[in-house]
Amino acid sequence: MATTRSAPADLAQLRDRLARVERRQADAPVLPVLPALAGILPEPGLRRGSVYALPEASTSLLLALLAGPSQAGSWCAVVGLPTLGVEAAEDFGVVLDRLALVSEPGQRWLTVVSALAEVVPVIGVRPGSGVRPADAARLGARLRDRGGVLLVAGDWPNAHAVLDVQDPVWSGLEDGHGLLQSREVTVTVVSRRSPVPRRARIELPGPDGAAVGLAPRIEETPQLSTALTAVG
Repeated sequence: MATTRSAPADLAQLRDRLARVERRQADAPVLPVLPALAGILPEPGLRRGSVYALPEASTSLLLALLAGPSQAGSWCAVVGLPTLGVEAAEDFGVVLDRLALVSEPGQRWLTVVSALAEVVPVIGVRPGSGVRPADAARLGARLRDRGGVLLVAGDWPNAHAVLDVQDPVWSGLEDGHGLLQSREVTVTVVSRRSPVPRRARIELPGPDGAAVGLAPRIEETPQLSTALTAVG
């Protein structure tokens, strides 16, 4: 005789499956990034429990780093960027259904980020003020406990990696007219784990918005090694 399952039993099984998926995601050592950026980071993705320091003015690099985790199913949040447009985020590949914006947290930005770190795996922030080493250490401990990643547009004590953007060249303009189509930049990454800088020429944005890798390479960049020592 055929048997039927009760609704509570089905619900319990669904909860168990979701819990197993969440545990597998939490156990993953890194969150994925776009292929254009994977080759120059210290690991092939964003290491959970880590902080990455980005150029303060490079919103495009921040969005490019958010795109990979967002597309893989992770929630992302951006704090302290009131001029950030959701259309631009979508063009870079960020899934808007998994994006939370806190545009103007003011001097409470650190409190907002600390609260978000409890539930959001990837957070981008432009700090409204400097951060004390003790506060940075407490937030770092929370990120390690929750397996989160913080992308800071600015300086950060003991950042896992420091990224820089240089040598921008726009394409699309000819003889003083036309439409800007893409921008090539050199992205440099240096970290405590990999003190030899990694550099890549990347379209940021590419013709379709998302970052496109061109020519990754590794070479010495003394000034960035010095900058990493200063923050670590």
